[in-house]
Amino acid sequence: MKRLFLFFLLALNMAMLATAHAEKADSTKPANFEADRMDVDDVKQIRTLSGNVILTRGSMVLKADRMVVTEDPSGYQFATLYAAAGTVATFRQKRDGGENLWMEGQAERIEYDSKTELVKLISKAKMRRLEGSKPSDEVEGEFISYDSRAEFFSVNNTTSGTSKPGAGRIKGVFQPTTDQKGK
Repeated sequence: MKRLFLFFLLALNMAMLATAHAEKADSTKPANFEADRMDVDDVKQIRTLSGNVILTRGSMVLKADRMVVTEDPSGYQFATLYAAAGTVATFRQKRDGGENLWMEGQAERIEYDSKTELVKLISKAKMRRLEGSKPSDEVEGEFISYDSRAEFFSVNNTTSGTSKPGAGRIKGVFQPTTDQKGK
């Protein structure tokens, strides 16, 4: 019985290792950017990019009208992306675990922390997993927090990152797994 239990734990651990995560190589890549304008405050370590901003780090691509990037003393960067009025800022990142797996999202404001690899989508937030170009799961709410290292996200109905009764509803679609679609 003990051996069966140990075998079960080993099998469970192997299954957990096989789950998809954000592409690990992204965290070691430089952040490349394009914009119409950039202002740099070296004393405060603040870079402000504006006008059709595109930031690429490995497979991750962030797009917005304006982006403010700060850097801590250790060199980690924190980016806040702002959408132009009536539009949304976007992010897209390849996930490990398959050849063509992606995570993408959009919101009026996006915050990205390079130290924790946490993405926060704030106000009119939407996120979806893709297999190629086909969505597998989709969610929307006022606030979505996505931990790309752990492949974990939470959705809340207020922009503060908490859910409150009566503040609105979150919505989503969970597709059947690939194994179940053909049955």
